[in-house]
Amino acid sequence: MSPSSQPLVIALMGPTASGKTALGIEIAKALDLAVLSVDSRQLYKDMTIGTAKPTAEQRAAVRHELLDLRAPDQPINLQEFRQEADRAIAAEHQRRGVAFLVGGSGLYIKAITQGMTPPAVPPQPQLRAELEALGQNQCYALLRQADPSAAERIMANDAVRTQRALEVLYATGRPLSQQQGSNPPPWRVLELGLNPSNLKQRIAQRSHALYSDGLVAETQTLQQRYGADCPLLDTIGYAEAAALLRGELNEEQAIAQTTKRTQQFAKRQRTWFRRQHQPLWLDAPGQDGDPLERALSAIEHVLG
Repeated sequence: MSPSSQPLVIALMGPTASGKTALGIEIAKALDLAVLSVDSRQLYKDMTIGTAKPTAEQRAAVRHELLDLRAPDQPINLQEFRQEADRAIAAEHQRRGVAFLVGGSGLYIKAITQGMTPPAVPPQPQLRAELEALGQNQCYALLRQADPSAAERIMANDAVRTQRALEVLYATGRPLSQQQGSNPPPWRVLELGLNPSNLKQRIAQRSHALYSDGLVAETQTLQQRYGADCPLLDTIGYAEAAALLRGELNEEQAIAQTTKRTQQFAKRQRTWFRRQHQPLWLDAPGQDGDPLERALSAIEHVLG
């Protein structure tokens, strides 16, 4: 199959709060596409406000896939997510010849578009229980010592991915970072990016909105349903809301801490996208047209 006749995968990426969801919906509407979400937290059920999951109105306007795949107490690893994504992409290629990914989880996007093949290590329940008992700080310290390359890609508070990296290490005797090969899929890939200059302000606004929209109540419900020790409740936003519920922070402090951690995370995302991807930045300074116009023009050029 010649490159020009291969099906197309469009990936819209960028840091958190950059406007991907809104722009993705506009692109999907214009081209009759579904949005295939690539977000490592939005794939879990009941985590809605804290993950800024598309609203019911947005999901009614455009079909979204790869959301709500699992309950928060049933972690999904990279290999499992890629299998789900590959099925969704195949269905869209069958329907339209084009699949449209939208998200900020760089490792997941890379796994899909570049065909990363993570090691097929099944879950190790006993080991996971032991790692949970150690606590995230100790686990992350172990990972930094044993597999610094993997630790560089994983946030210090990301218990799910930290445990998975250690699980692979202990099960195989080899670091995860040395076992991730690649087998590029037979697709053309168009990478589009958003990186607004006012991202800090956007993140601050997002953090305030999370709490006014009911993040604390959602966190309390998740704790009751899945347990206060569920690792996903130690991620950005939920951890601060949980601290507020315990009386360790007031709302103003929780918002400030959520904003700070989100800005740190966005900085890591920006670094990842610069190093691992080469998107067409739709909001780069000095360029003509708005991001939607530039995106549609780029897609039209690739489709011919």
